[in-house]
Amino acid sequence: MNSTVARIATWVLAGVIGFVYGVAGVIGQAAAWGPVPIGLVVALVGLIALLVAVRTLTGERGSTLGAGVGALVATVILSGQGPGGSVVVPAPAEGEITTGVIWTFAVPLIAALIVAWPAAPARRTTN
Repeated sequence: MNSTVARIATWVLAGVIGFVYGVAGVIGQAAAWGPVPIGLVVALVGLIALLVAVRTLTGERGSTLGAGVGALVATVILSGQGPGGSVVVPAPAEGEITTGVIWTFAVPLIAALIVAWPAAPARRTTN
């Protein structure tokens, strides 16, 4: 298989994985244990772990960007009003910040930070 085709396939697969995780994050971010937004914490930690793992395993920024864009697309799609009028992430009251708002802004911020993080230096071996 051509190197370019393999790289593009990796980006697409990472985007699909990011989309699936984005759907799970959008749905799970609303869970709370009393006043503690445990769903948001788990969703953010999971997103960070996913993006760091993709960046580490592939060794490139493109795949990480694909996963981040996939999660962002899922967030944007599910944050809007559905065809039947249902809303997964309701709009907050004026002046209020909800876990849905935090999730919506955290996804692109976290993805941008992990994509922009400097590459680790190559290991030197001496013989």
